[in-house]
Amino acid sequence: MTDTNWVGFYLYDGKELVLGPFQGLPACIRIPLGRGVCGTSASERRTMVVEDVHAFPGHIACDAASNSEIVVPIIKNGELYGVLDIDSPLKNRFDDEDRIFLEKAVSLITEQLELS
Repeated sequence: MTDTNWVGFYLYDGKELVLGPFQGLPACIRIPLGRGVCGTSASERRTMVVEDVHAFPGHIACDAASNSEIVVPIIKNGELYGVLDIDSPLKNRFDDEDRIFLEKAVSLITEQLELS
């Protein structure tokens, strides 16, 4: 995937999202459910495609270079495991094709998860 500046996972610890494996500049370590794009995706349990993060209410600016974002929740058997978060310095970077591909990728990941 081209034109991205941050890719990573936030894992749900039972009360908030905690930074997991990532590639890019250091990011926010903890994100409450319902805050920012990641927290909203996790609490609403739906993929969020944001064309302009600066116009998103409550956006958490972990990297000022990010202008658009896609976040896919990781859910298995109704349980939230975390989110996959990808940022881009370009506005309008992510489209329906990206959403469909990433939702399929996350689906493959969730098949391998063992939640306790």
